[in-house]
Amino acid sequence: MKPFAERTHEAMKEVLQNPNVTGPDVHYYMIRGGSDKQNITVWEPGIIGSEYIKTYGHYHVQDFDERYTVLSGEGIVILQTRSLDENGVPLDNSISSFRAVRVKAGESIDIPRRAGHLMLNTGETWLVTKDNSPVHFNDVDPVSHPSHADYEPFKKMRGAAYYVINKNGEPTLERNPLYVSVPEATIE
Repeated sequence: MKPFAERTHEAMKEVLQNPNVTGPDVHYYMIRGGSDKQNITVWEPGIIGSEYIKTYGHYHVQDFDERYTVLSGEGIVILQTRSLDENGVPLDNSISSFRAVRVKAGESIDIPRRAGHLMLNTGETWLVTKDNSPVHFNDVDPVSHPSHADYEPFKKMRGAAYYVINKNGEPTLERNPLYVSVPEATIE
């Protein structure tokens, strides 16, 4: 089994603000080593429509501590926590907390347990990160879709609660209208 994969433009259409815009054949590359070797992700620079190139986004289905370290470039990490219904079941279309945090080479960010997250490249060069999320190489598709991650809520909602768009050369948050409840947010 090869420990690397790529996320194509075709696959990313499911979470783009405008799935009809064109983009590069590949948005980002993943090399999986798991907790021991670490995982490396490399984003292409650029804008798709008005959105910065980003990862697909997912929620963890297990509790574990995850840390992203930026090795090169600059970007924004999106962190969102779903509201819970009266039975404690997460609501995909209702967000109780949302953060958009700028990061650059040399910085690390911890991902809160069970928080939905994605990262996007706001720079002119590749954005390169390493992370310590576990990978079970006996999964069906451990490199592109590890079993600890749930991608379906981001697919269902066509992305995060806010899209990060390029507005007059600056990253700007634009609310995703498919979410019924989201807190006000700014880029930190």
